[in-house]
Amino acid sequence: MFTKGLLLIFAIFASYGYCVSELPDESCETLPSDIHITKEEFDELGRLQRTCNGEVAVNKCEGSCKSQVQPSVITPTGFLKECYCCRESYLRERIVTLTHCYDPDGLRLTGEGENSMDIKLREPSECKCYKCGDFSR
Repeated sequence: MFTKGLLLIFAIFASYGYCVSELPDESCETLPSDIHITKEEFDELGRLQRTCNGEVAVNKCEGSCKSQVQPSVITPTGFLKECYCCRESYLRERIVTLTHCYDPDGLRLTGEGENSMDIKLREPSECKCYKCGDFSR
């Protein structure tokens, strides 16, 4: 047995239908990108020893995923939201070499072992759509 108020709310939701994103397909991709990285190195007393930087080619996740909002008489807000985001499904770790190194005065370092710095980074190797806020993968 429904009261008049619940019937009215149900009728509004039922006639409202649902809204799906206007994008016909998901377009979550793993794309190449270039980023500028700067890394500083300090001694045990916290004094700057050198700064190295460079342009590095890395992958990124980019695109859109289907999401929807539909009316619901069960949820407190009156809408059931299903949001999906384009995110990494697998990260790979790799070592990159920064080749532009400078001392604290801004002079370029040329000595062996000082003129470059290896750093470890993680980048996406695969991307796909995941439920937004789901970090349990």
